[in-house]
Amino acid sequence: MKIRILFIFLIMFVLSGCVGVSSKGIFGTGVSIAFDPRSVGTQIDDSIMQKSLSAKILLLDKTYFLSVKSKVLDGRIFLTGKVDDPEEKLKLTKFAWETQGVRSVRNDIKVKEEFDFKQSAKDLLITSQLRTALILNKKIKATNYQIDTYKKKIYIYGIAIQQEEKELVIVEAKEILDVKDVIASIILVDDLRIQKN
Repeated sequence: MKIRILFIFLIMFVLSGCVGVSSKGIFGTGVSIAFDPRSVGTQIDDSIMQKSLSAKILLLDKTYFLSVKSKVLDGRIFLTGKVDDPEEKLKLTKFAWETQGVRSVRNDIKVKEEFDFKQSAKDLLITSQLRTALILNKKIKATNYQIDTYKKKIYIYGIAIQQEEKELVIVEAKEILDVKDVIASIILVDDLRIQKN
């Protein structure tokens, strides 16, 4: 009887972990399964790669949990955040390339400088304005995009259904006040290895 109860709890734990990873809601940074054009198998592969890379990064240094973000889309790894020196940035790039199944790595990690509250507040405001603009634009699936801003440069990662949507996201980003540059890593559905039927 105890084994049966333990088995049920184990199954519930495993299944609840899958749901939490694959659907973070409309305001989350994840890509919701309902709107994600990738096949379920590709989503699972990306999720496994994401977990593997996150574990490697945490083993390297626990402070990276808050300072470094990674996103995996169709085997492509995107890294953002801040580290103390250029050597750490190179180590993280190496870890990303060593992840099984990786197709490419884009490293937008910045080397830390002295903390500037005013700059951080501006970056947060820019990110919030763009997130709101994407949500309000009916032609854009906002849940398919992750946005990071550093020193008024917007980094956008995600999947666009069509070229028109990709261009709309970039236009929305460029219209935000005080933005210096928009670096978009947006993949079109047609460029995915395996697509939903």
